[in-house]
Formats: sequence, C-alpha cells, structure tokens
Amino acid sequence: MATAPRPRTSTREPEELGRRLAAWLDARLAGAKVTNVSVPGSNGMSSETLLFDIEHPDAPIRACALRLAADPAAYTVFPTYDMPRQHRVMSLVARHTDVPVPRVQWLEEDPEPLGAPFFVMARADGRVPPDVMPYTYEGNWLHAATDTERAGLQEASISLLARLHDQFPAKEAEFLLPEGEGSPLRRHVNAQRAYYEWVVAGLAPSPLIERAFARLEELWPAEEGQSVLNWGDARIGNVIYDGFTPVAVLDWEMAAFAPREVDLGWTVYLHRFFQDLTVGFGQPGLPDFLRREDLERRYAELTGHTPRDMEFHTLYAALRHGIVMLRIAYRQAHFGEVEIPADPDSLILHHASLAAMVQGTYW
Repeated sequence: MATAPRPRTSTREPEELGRRLAAWLDARLAGAKVTNVSVPGSNGMSSETLLFDIEHPDAPIRACALRLAADPAAYTVFPTYDMPRQHRVMSLVARHTDVPVPRVQWLEEDPEPLGAPFFVMARADGRVPPDVMPYTYEGNWLHAATDTERAGLQEASISLLARLHDQFPAKEAEFLLPEGEGSPLRRHVNAQRAYYEWVVAGLAPSPLIERAFARLEELWPAEEGQSVLNWGDARIGNVIYDGFTPVAVLDWEMAAFAPREVDLGWTVYLHRFFQDLTVGFGQPGLPDFLRREDLERRYAELTGHTPRDMEFHTLYAALRHGIVMLRIAYRQAHFGEVEIPADPDSLILHHASLAAMVQGTYW
C-alpha cells in the first residue's frame, strides 16, 4: 500500500456520466433536474458509485446514489456485474429483515444510457471506516474513538450479520446458487476456482493460491451446516454509520447462498488483513478490535449457532481475497502502473499470512 501506486478506479468521466444521467432521468420524471453530481473518493474498482440529487416535486427519492456496473474497457476486477441480481437482493433484504439497506428505486438493465447497467437507490448520510489508509492506521475517526465507542460499533456490526442470517428466509436466497452440482459450499468454492482460472488465463498462475485450494480440501468440514443468505462482502468498510450506529449496509455484489461461516470468516479475515498490514508498517493498529474469538462468541450468543471449522473459513476468506488482489495487481500491470515480478505470489499483498494459514501456523 505504501510502496505501490494506488490503482486507477475508473476510465469514465463523471461530468459525462452526469449529462447522460440527466437525459435518462428526464425520460422517467419529466422536468427533473440532476444536481450535485459527485464520485466518492473511495469509489471501488468493481462497481462504481455516483452521488447526485434530484430536484422535482414528485421525486420518489431526492438524495440518490447510483450503482453502475464496471466499465468493460477498464480490465474489470470481476468477470460479470449482475446489477438486477444486486437490486433483487437489496429489495429482498429490505422486505424480510430489519437490516438497514438503502431503499432501491430504479433499475436500468439497458447499457445504452450510461454504458453499463445500473440501479439508483436512496443515499444514506454518515461515515464509513476507511480502507485507504485503513481504519487500523492512526489519523481517522474510528482509530481515534474510545474503546467503548469501538466496542459499541463492533457489537452493532456483528448484530447485522446475525440478524441477516437469522431473519432472511433461506429458501428465498437459493436463486444465488452457482450452477453446477454439490452442496452450496462446494458450489461456492468451485465458483471461486473458476474465478481464479479467469484471473490467471494467459498469465502466470499463483502457486500459493493453488496450495491454498489444496489445503481447503484437507480441511473440508465434515458437516457444512445450514446455508443462509450471505452478505458476501461482510465488513465494516461496507457500512455507513451515524456516529457508531449502522444506518446503511452496502455492496451486495458478492451476496451468496452459503453456510453462515463463509460470511463470518470474511468479516474476521478482512479485519486481520488491515491489522496485519498496519503492524507490518510499525503501528500497533487495533489489536483488541474485531478479534476472531470475540466475534465467534458473540455470534453464537446472538444466533444460537456456534461457528465451526473457522480455520477452513478464514483460510477460504484469505484465499478469496488473494485472488482479488492478484487480479488487481494484473490490472495495474495492464495499465502500466506496475511490472509483473518473477514470483506472482509477491503480487498478493497478504501472501505471508495466506502462506501461514496454509501451513496451519497463523492462528
């Protein structure tokens, strides 16, 4: 993070998007005016977000966020961006749970208006724990909070996951199953292997990632457990907080039908990813925040389900994150921002911790 340039996040021009958006909206709400168009500084490298306001007396929502599928010309992080799927998931979560998700409004499946499919939702006000530099580093609102305030945010955040898993009818999430045979967990892992093969097609494979896949087979749970709706990218960096209270749960593009521990393992590991980076750069980070044992214990208290096989699931989370990191690195090389080294494993920022998990020495 400190030694490589930050990857470009978009090849689109916000001003042009704003003009095209205004034309699209006028066809649905005649006379509506689009104002205050902006692109958040933390915009990701997958789907993109555009913020804007609508001025019209009959506007169903006024403060808006638009979620736009990645530009196909931008060496995308994922092979497909299914905006109707995300729209459907968020609508169903709002219908079946009390998890705070932004109200989704319009869905546009035609790529012509903005160059890719998109949907519009109500914008939530608040603050998000930063990814760059991570919230585990000094100098941001979450790091500067008191232990009591961070404990409250942790409690509220694990409660989000518990409520989503408990309240959402599992049957309603089965449409998220990938094609193929086997259990939901087997299909989930097979889909990740297919994603990895897409990432390295024509490029150097990662011996470390391939060892991690082999280690997963050795650790495969004897009982996979109940599958539920998984948020997918279950981490505090995808939550908007009012103070320390969650008011909007974002980024549902990785939603899945899988065991509870797939989500929980991602929550545990994505914090460890930031914590390990911070310690590696000489800062203490937040060692008492979002600890694995605390999250597992509290999740069990809230749901009655004791998490199991968590070494499998945290390894799986680190493996999945490693594939994403490899794709991002190859994307940087595509745009001439970095050179591909002789050892492709070094492109994975957390290769040391992933290797330790494969060896069984991390926890």
